[in-house]
Amino acid sequence: MWNQVYDPFNNAVLSTIAAAVPVVTLLVLIASGKVKAHIAAIVALVLANLVAIFLFTMPANMSIRASLLGIVTGFFPIGWIVLNVIFLYQVTVRTGRFELLQRAIAGVTPDRRLQLLLIAFAFGAFFEGASGFGTPVAVTGAVLIGLGFSPLAASGLSLIANTAPVAYGALGTPIAGLAQVTGFDPYVLGAMVGRQLPFFSVIVPFWLIWAFAGWRGMKEVWPAVLVTGVSFAVPQFLISNYINPWIVDIGASLISMACLIGFLKVWQPRELWLSPALRTRDDSAATMAAAKPIDTTPLTSQQLWGALLPWIIVCIVMLIWGTGWFKSVVNPIFTWNYPVPELHNMINKVAPVAARPTPEGAVFAFTYMSFTGTGMLIAAIISGVLMGVSPGGMLAEYGRTLKRCATSLITISAMLAIGTLTRLSGLDATLGLAFAATGLLYPFFGTLLGWLGVALTGSDTASNVLFGNLQKITSEQLGISPILMSAANSSGGVMGKMIDAQSIVVASTATNWFGHEGSILRYVFWHSIVLACLVGVLVMLQAYVWPFSAMVLK
Repeated sequence: MWNQVYDPFNNAVLSTIAAAVPVVTLLVLIASGKVKAHIAAIVALVLANLVAIFLFTMPANMSIRASLLGIVTGFFPIGWIVLNVIFLYQVTVRTGRFELLQRAIAGVTPDRRLQLLLIAFAFGAFFEGASGFGTPVAVTGAVLIGLGFSPLAASGLSLIANTAPVAYGALGTPIAGLAQVTGFDPYVLGAMVGRQLPFFSVIVPFWLIWAFAGWRGMKEVWPAVLVTGVSFAVPQFLISNYINPWIVDIGASLISMACLIGFLKVWQPRELWLSPALRTRDDSAATMAAAKPIDTTPLTSQQLWGALLPWIIVCIVMLIWGTGWFKSVVNPIFTWNYPVPELHNMINKVAPVAARPTPEGAVFAFTYMSFTGTGMLIAAIISGVLMGVSPGGMLAEYGRTLKRCATSLITISAMLAIGTLTRLSGLDATLGLAFAATGLLYPFFGTLLGWLGVALTGSDTASNVLFGNLQKITSEQLGISPILMSAANSSGGVMGKMIDAQSIVVASTATNWFGHEGSILRYVFWHSIVLACLVGVLVMLQAYVWPFSAMVLK
């Protein structure tokens, strides 16, 4: 057994700096734009191993095994999702169904700002609720690029939009993970998150359109933005507090889409925004692509259903794949669990991160049938057959997709390796303890701890599992509601989703903008920081100031 070491230098500042080296290196290399993302990830992974072994005393064989586990986990399930989403998109393009989808969306509104609300925010929230784990960014990014949005707009705006729904993603998986490590009722945690995020479910659509079109462009469509945000936020609060935390995103997104589409039947902006380019100029010629003319010819009923068919199939399959009953049926049959030798249950989390020594599991669960990516592949195959694509044609298209995504798959795997290694080595816990030492300001910095966790791991679920118990222990010591701070970990974490390296690579892959991950990171970084700080301010108010404090579940 090896016990994690959180302060190898007996100096919290030095130990925190050492723990931050791999992640800071990764972000700096990507943001520089001079190092390709897969090279940056590999360099950061090597650094993470060196820091874990030589500074934090992790046995070398454990460090290497943790990295290999992360590499495999990076492909299954994350890379597997991206590969099959892009495959589905390519099949719809090849058959001409995507062009019909463009016309169908233009039939709702030709205005690019309103298309963003419908696709990036509302439609993306549905996919977050149904499957999560990178699916919404991959789907909405691919759709937006097909609609003619510039690559930076399609990538960056998909990441910004995919925030408010994340805490309830994949049928409430982050809440379930948080409940597991804290011991709190998931219904109580889900309700507390539902008293934080609805504020931002109203703010994020405004933020999204402001980031795309500027203040003036946002003001011109504010009624539609308000309808979108409120029709999502109100159901998000009601479902999370009075029904359950599992169907929050599904219900809220469907209501939001219906309300927006209904509203646009009776209201359109005076001036239509037809340009897909961002208001801010990017040096890359790719992001300054000229606006594509939108064919607004009405579709026949047959054409409309043909355009929607692949996405209806995806929605149905994703809903089935995300349910607990489906997993309970297929996982006992189609699962291969591989406990990593000399790693599984051989590492202890210790105080103050854990109340007592707690073994860290290291199992590669190859639940290949219930993987979201498998469901996406099945949906793509069914769609291809119904659209008349031959088996040979689909195989050839899959080969082209695999070639297109190869570098991104390597990048994602390397980044998941960094996340797995930092978790098992305790590097992330060292960073977390630095946030926990902030006293009265802990509600603010504890929220940013959730943001850091998602930025490190790429997953709100992983961040909750990683820091949930630390939030509980620290808040109890400070006399702050542990339910508030456990929920704040998840609510703050959603704003870290847009800057985690894994999501950025997913976005660049979906938009076919390889090698520009640095541009995407630079574009979304300050949006992420400011929104996370706003969540922190809200949590501070809930901790100390009435009437916000009256919202806290005791």
